[in-house]
Amino acid sequence: MVTFANLMPWSVWDCYWLAPMALVLDLLLGDPRLPWPHPVCAIGRALDWLEPFCRMFMQNGETEDRRRLRGRVAGLLALVLVAICVWLFVGSCLHLPFVAPVFALYFAWSGLAMGCLLRTGREVLWRIENCDISAARSATSWLVSRNTSDLDRVMLRKTLADTMAENYTDAFLAPYFWLLLTGPCGLWIYKTVSTMDSQWGYRTPKWLHLGFAGARGDDFLAFIPARISVAAFYLAFRLKKLAPARFPWTGNWPGWRKIASQATLMPSPNSGWPMAACSWLCGCRMAGPSVYFGQTVPKPWLGPPSSIGRMWTASDLQTLGILLVWATLSGGILCWLTALAIRAILFWT
Repeated sequence: MVTFANLMPWSVWDCYWLAPMALVLDLLLGDPRLPWPHPVCAIGRALDWLEPFCRMFMQNGETEDRRRLRGRVAGLLALVLVAICVWLFVGSCLHLPFVAPVFALYFAWSGLAMGCLLRTGREVLWRIENCDISAARSATSWLVSRNTSDLDRVMLRKTLADTMAENYTDAFLAPYFWLLLTGPCGLWIYKTVSTMDSQWGYRTPKWLHLGFAGARGDDFLAFIPARISVAAFYLAFRLKKLAPARFPWTGNWPGWRKIASQATLMPSPNSGWPMAACSWLCGCRMAGPSVYFGQTVPKPWLGPPSSIGRMWTASDLQTLGILLVWATLSGGILCWLTALAIRAILFWT
C-alpha cells in the first residue's frame, strides 16, 4: 500500500529530530563540504542540458503567441521532468537499509542555505569595507543578479542589506517549511523549483517564457513561508526585552498591518515580507527603484519614514546579520513546535 510516508519519508510526521538537527548543522557549519558537488549543482546542470531542447521546441512556433505558449509549456515540462528525477533519486536513497538516516540528514542539511548566506554576507561586507571598489563590486555580485559595476560603497551596503533580507525566505524558511511537511523529498522538489527560478526566472526576452513555470512555482511554494517570516522576526524583536545588550537592533515593531501594507506593494509577492520586517527593526530603508539587466524596476521604499536619508553602515549590516540569525532560530523553533503540536493533535484524534 502506497502511503504518504512511503512517498515523502522522514518528514516531521514520522521523524521529529531531522529538521532541527539540519538547522543547527547549517548555522554552525554552512553547506556540507564533501568530495562530490552540491545537489543544487546537479539540478543546474540538468537544466542547462535541457535548455537547448526547450528553446528548439519554443522557436518552432509560427507566431509570437505560439512561441510564448510553447516556451511556457517547454519550461513546465523541463521543471516537471527534473523534479520527478530528483524525487526518485532522493527517495531511493532514503529507503536504503542501514544508511537511510545518513542520507536523510545529508539531504536535509544541504537543502538549507542560511549558514552559507550569512558567511558570504560577512565576506562581502569585509570586502566592501576593506578592499578597493572594484573588488567590493565583484564581491557583491556573488549575491545579486543586478549590475554592480557603477555602485559606490554606500549603494553596495544597501544592495547587500536588500539581498540578505530578501533571501531569508529562499535560503531558510521555505526549504525548512517543506522539509518539515514533506521530508527531504519535498524539500528537494522545492529546491528544484527555486533553482529553476534562479537560473531561468528573469523578466528578460531570453527567459521570459521558459522561466515562467519556475518563477510562478517558486512564488506559490514560498507564499506561506514568506508570511511566516514576519512572525519569526516579531519573535526576534521580542527577544530584545530579555537581553537588550545581546540584541542590537534599535528599530520599533510597526505592527502587522504596516508590514503587510508595505510588503504587498513590492513586485514580488514574497520578497517584501522579510525585507519590510528587517528594514523596520534595523531602522534603515530597503528596496526602492533598482536596475536589473539595464532596466529600472520600480519598487517602493520599505521601512520607517524616519529612515529617509539614513544610509546603511557596516554596523547596521552587522546588526542585520545578528537579526537574521535570531529570526532563523525563532522561525525554526516556531515551525517545528507548531508541526509537532499538529502531529500530536492528529495522533490523539
